[in-house]
Amino acid sequence: AMDPSVCMKARIFSRAYQLCGAPVVRLAIRRRVHDGIAQGPARYFTTEHGLNNNDTSLKKTHKAEGGPLSGIRILDLTRVLAAPLCSMVLGDLGAEVIKIERPGVGDDTRRWGPPFIGTESAYFWTVNRNKKSVCVDLKSKEGVTVITELAQKSDIMIENYRPGKLSELGLGYEQMKEVNPRLIYCSITGYGSVGPYKDRAGIDVIVEAMGGFMHITGPEDGEPVKAGVALTDVITGLYSHGAILAALYERQFTNKGQKIEADLLSSQVASLQNVASNYLNAGQEGNRWGTAHESIVPYQAFQTSDGYVVVGALNDIHFKSLCNILEVNDLPTNDLYKTNKDRVKNRTSLIDIINKIFSKQSTNYWLEALASTSLPYGPLNNVTQVFNDPHVIQSSIVKTLHHPSYGPMKVVGPPVKYSRSVNEARSAPPLLGEHTRDVLRNLLHYSTERIDMLHSMGVIGTVSHE
Repeated sequence: AMDPSVCMKARIFSRAYQLCGAPVVRLAIRRRVHDGIAQGPARYFTTEHGLNNNDTSLKKTHKAEGGPLSGIRILDLTRVLAAPLCSMVLGDLGAEVIKIERPGVGDDTRRWGPPFIGTESAYFWTVNRNKKSVCVDLKSKEGVTVITELAQKSDIMIENYRPGKLSELGLGYEQMKEVNPRLIYCSITGYGSVGPYKDRAGIDVIVEAMGGFMHITGPEDGEPVKAGVALTDVITGLYSHGAILAALYERQFTNKGQKIEADLLSSQVASLQNVASNYLNAGQEGNRWGTAHESIVPYQAFQTSDGYVVVGALNDIHFKSLCNILEVNDLPTNDLYKTNKDRVKNRTSLIDIINKIFSKQSTNYWLEALASTSLPYGPLNNVTQVFNDPHVIQSSIVKTLHHPSYGPMKVVGPPVKYSRSVNEARSAPPLLGEHTRDVLRNLLHYSTERIDMLHSMGVIGTVSHE
């Protein structure tokens, strides 16, 4: 942000030079539009005739109703979960996402099932809404040309190939920044571009194991377990989306793009949070605690007569409140349990007392009793119970979209809401190659003859009915 007085002086001087007949160059941001598709990355451009407040050429493609990233284009060379999640989150915010897939094959997750809906896996539908599918063979010279031309007209490129793979094809960052210096190029890998593991394939479960997550997850006396969802992938995708937004903001001031590197292992290590701090600063090894917390007691799931209820007493006031509900008001004054430090030290005896009391009544009984307190609490729900929970229903997080082949479908929409801006699931996950012809015709201005030729050569793929 510039000092207003400086801006005013600049306007006065530029107007004076204009009155004297000198040409004045003014900077603004715009994007050309053709057939409803933005024709290039938002860029600085010059006008030749000085100040003109009525200059219609300054119209931008950004529309408030389209989301805060409306007018931003993403070239998405990703598959599976972490990187596609990243591009989907940006797509929810209004960015145009062009998903590049292999002709006739597509994203691996299209075949990850059952369950399948028709020929499409429910897994693929998880992180591929708000995207356009364009099938291009990256191993062909002509395919590399298509991707390069798309990169010239994009603001962001996201890829999750092994380090160096796209550079071998002529699509690495150094090559792409030559054709588009403003391109933000995000590379998401298993282990990053340096270190002894950089050439390994990285997947969530392996990195959960290597990054310490599985060691600290599971029953205290049981085997290590992985998370029920690919949590490391999710974390990496979210870290990456934040990094891209920061680079996009920084580009406003430098007019330059840059490369972003994110990897699963680094994201997993960063997610160790307090466990990492305990080790790095106190030398304390992490352990498995089931649903319990190693530093707070009581803080875990307790079995009831028909299920489980989860309660966390974060401080001494919470503990007194819980004891009041459980009708054991002598515990807060007991020297063994007065403070959290005492309770952690004497965890086993305290949890045994609490477990016996909770097991005598139903989950609903305890939920109603806990409702009168300030304690954090809740039931342990299965997935059916989650989506039938009245609060989840009222949040309207489940959205219905229209799939081009299968009709109405449901997705879990964005969890974040804005007071003014739009963040929404707008379009269903695409069919394989559904938008190939549209993007090549309207964005790259390829003729029908050229598109047909590329299709006959196997360079591009389209939906079967085309």
